[in-house]
Amino acid sequence: MSPQTGLPPDTLTVKLPLDKELVLKVIPMPADCNANGDIFGGWVMAQVDLAGSVIPARYAGGRMATVAVNEFVFKQPVRVGDILSFFSELTRIGRTSITVKVEVYAERFGSQGRYIKVTEANLTYVAIDDNGQPRPVPAASRPASL
Repeated sequence: MSPQTGLPPDTLTVKLPLDKELVLKVIPMPADCNANGDIFGGWVMAQVDLAGSVIPARYAGGRMATVAVNEFVFKQPVRVGDILSFFSELTRIGRTSITVKVEVYAERFGSQGRYIKVTEANLTYVAIDDNGQPRPVPAASRPASL
């Protein structure tokens, strides 16, 4: 129970972020469940990796690979039928790497329009050449603000 409202945490709704980009929406299905009936954490992680790669792909100028999961926090369980919205923002561009933050919000089945944050993560991708070796992120693709 939340001390502020007296409600269970997964009934507390939040507003979707306006300062991040919606990069993926997906609905988990029964085949994605663990033995407890919740969605496998690994399934959520795979979706976050896909969502996290969208923005770096604009800057990498070619192939890239996930090099690090810097942080991954499961805040609430994901359930079958939830509508998941993945929001991402660019946080850093290095010489060969690009780091993004991904936030995942769920609309519970039957209560669309009400969102709860279920996961957040920080991931780093590295631009790679045809041999899988790190290469510089093209200077021309870098945003002026980073």
